[in-house]
Amino acid sequence: METLVSRILRLKYSKANINHLDKIFELYSSAIENMEKQGIHQWDEIYPDKEILRQDILKNQMYIGEKNNNIAVCFVLNEECDEEYKKANWICPDAKFCIIHRLCVNPLFQNQGIAKESMEYIENLCKSSGYDSIRLDCFTKNPYSQKLYNKAGYKITGYADWRKGRFELREKKI
Repeated sequence: METLVSRILRLKYSKANINHLDKIFELYSSAIENMEKQGIHQWDEIYPDKEILRQDILKNQMYIGEKNNNIAVCFVLNEECDEEYKKANWICPDAKFCIIHRLCVNPLFQNQGIAKESMEYIENLCKSSGYDSIRLDCFTKNPYSQKLYNKAGYKITGYADWRKGRFELREKKI
């Protein structure tokens, strides 16, 4: 039986640096193209664009997971949220929380458990950093994200309506 430690060690996680920007942008562009083919119109050329990704890196909030010297996953962790987040009935309303933004698995590495492993890594990192809960938003028309977050125990606490449609606001106590 595979242990949590062995799963986490499949990828090497680190903070992204500006030298990763072009590869990160390629990864998101490829993922957007892949989602479009599946009828998931969550992201586009406006969001997330290269400047948003550059700012994520410059703010030291972008993480990458690498496998065989390739970026397999990217995500942003911070405490920043949109005004729409105020609409949710958070499970831990007074908790110290971290927010996951722009979790993206490289299409070349999809269906290999990378997202699940990354969520476990994020939860352990956030817990060891003193956070009590993790919040995120999930596009209602992305069944893959919904399945991932349901299995990981993230509960729907409300909804937000943005340019691309409706998103679930979710939280998990860690």
